[in-house]
Amino acid sequence: MYPPLPSDLSSEIKLPNGGRVNAAVLRVKRLDERAILPEYKSAQAAGLDLAACLPRHDFGEEVTIEPLQIVKIPLGYACAIPMGFEGQVRPRSGLSTKHGISLPNAPGTIDSDYRGEMFIALINLSKEPYTIRHGDRIAQLVIAPVAHATIREVEMLDDTDRGDRGFGSTGVR
Repeated sequence: MYPPLPSDLSSEIKLPNGGRVNAAVLRVKRLDERAILPEYKSAQAAGLDLAACLPRHDFGEEVTIEPLQIVKIPLGYACAIPMGFEGQVRPRSGLSTKHGISLPNAPGTIDSDYRGEMFIALINLSKEPYTIRHGDRIAQLVIAPVAHATIREVEMLDDTDRGDRGFGSTGVR
């Protein structure tokens, strides 16, 4: 294993308006030659689209997810998210609103020290089976900064107007 170079962690990208901004570098190791690497589908997309890599492992050319079934779909690559960031795995809006396909742990978190193959856990919340095929974009990945906290045990917490009222205590409207 080698220590990452500074260029492995951050790079400069050009914006559509001609400006420039620093961006985290997502290093990706292809584990299957058919894997489709993460990709932004528009210039200002927040999430990278993630595509199924099939057949792979115990899965054939397609995977049918029955209603209320959870299936882990392989992506065919591993990645290295820079330290100080996480990967937030989120459902794709079209799959969730049109077909009831979501993530059971949305958003899922990929920690910066994980180096195994990426899988996406999908759940079918509809009443109909749904089939995933190779190359289907099944989720999106948002790279986001992470703040670590120092834990300090105390005898008392400061008072607030809300206090200990939770779980809907602020109302719906």
